[in-house]
Amino acid sequence: MPQGRKKGNLIYYTPLFITEKEKNGRIIIHGGTLFDYYYMIDRNWKGKQRIRFILSQYILGLVKLSESFSEKEAEKITLEGTSYILNDRTAEKLGFRRKETNLLQQFILTYNYLQILLANSIAKGKVSFPAIGRVSTFTAPLSAIKANKNYLCKLAKKLED
Repeated sequence: MPQGRKKGNLIYYTPLFITEKEKNGRIIIHGGTLFDYYYMIDRNWKGKQRIRFILSQYILGLVKLSESFSEKEAEKITLEGTSYILNDRTAEKLGFRRKETNLLQQFILTYNYLQILLANSIAKGKVSFPAIGRVSTFTAPLSAIKANKNYLCKLAKKLED
């Protein structure tokens, strides 16, 4: 169990979708840890099945996160996450917009490159080097995710089929 979860600083909404506790109206979202990927992804699945499972877990995590706050609370909260796999078009469909990635976030991703390489390889079922140079940060009002719940649930279901 990650130390942040024990201390209550990290919240798992699904096995592969983690958030930091809300602070000053902002929630930072994360994908699962290397261990989460290792234990949650079936080694018999092909790469595409793995990716679909991961995306469905992320989407269901967003839904569960939005359900944990009232409409009024959600209006005051912004979500933020940094990704090397999500593109602008997909992010917009989920309710996110791109914002400038700060240097600290890029440094952290570069510093953690080995773990990201291993998680990316597990996700794709083969050695796969992540495109850290294409890092993007996305932000969304939690209220937009809450309003988008039906679409997100349908998308997660479609990915699971």
